[in-house]
Amino acid sequence: MDTGKALHDFGVTPTTLSPAEKDSLDRDGFVSLPGILNGSQLETLRYQVDRLITVEGAEAGTEFQKEAGTDRLANLVDKGAEFEVCFTHPRVMAAIHHVLPKEIHLLSLHGRAALPGFGLQGLHDDAGQRPDHIGFRICNSIWLLDDFTKDNGATRVVPGSHLFPSGPDSLEDPMKPHPDQILLTGKAGTVVVFNSHVWHGGTVNRHHLPRRALHAAFTRRELPQQESQKDYISAKTARRLSSAALYIVDIHTELATRPKT
Repeated sequence: MDTGKALHDFGVTPTTLSPAEKDSLDRDGFVSLPGILNGSQLETLRYQVDRLITVEGAEAGTEFQKEAGTDRLANLVDKGAEFEVCFTHPRVMAAIHHVLPKEIHLLSLHGRAALPGFGLQGLHDDAGQRPDHIGFRICNSIWLLDDFTKDNGATRVVPGSHLFPSGPDSLEDPMKPHPDQILLTGKAGTVVVFNSHVWHGGTVNRHHLPRRALHAAFTRRELPQQESQKDYISAKTARRLSSAALYIVDIHTELATRPKT
């Protein structure tokens, strides 16, 4: 198995993305893919996210990180078959591989819900450094479980910043609005794939309800995962996943019968 074979098994072809979508990823560093999730999928994912936040309580998100003013979830590969779409959907995976054209694996799959009055982040990039001689290091995807609007904490990005020679740590105040930033607004069910070298950050949720999203990030296969799946995944989950999915989450097929430790 390799990345090409895995993506083929997911249904990715050379024409899965349009030339305009590829151009957007190259030029702006992101592309919006509306209608990836249907109504039934949205209903199921919202229910599961809300349930997990309630059940896990103060422990929610601790496998990855906590963030004041948000509900966080982590290790979602192991928490329900409904989350598999985040690392198997052909259009999303085609966009990820356009940014990272070599061998890849899942970096992390988590949930983030900005609570009313919170959610503001300084502009940052997820890679933490500029591209190296091999190319870009990380590509992320935001799965909109609620509409993203200008009022409820939609992510802001600076188009083209993945090509800047320096990172956002060069900014005098990353919390301030950037003159070139735009908001990634869109309808629930949309997925925004963005090069993680793009400067981005959450904005304040001025709505009265949480703004929910899933984040599925991928990295070059020689780089470590944020959530090492072999340390978290259960035998039950491993048996459920296809060979292609096991490869992308970086679990060896023979581990599918290993009990969870």
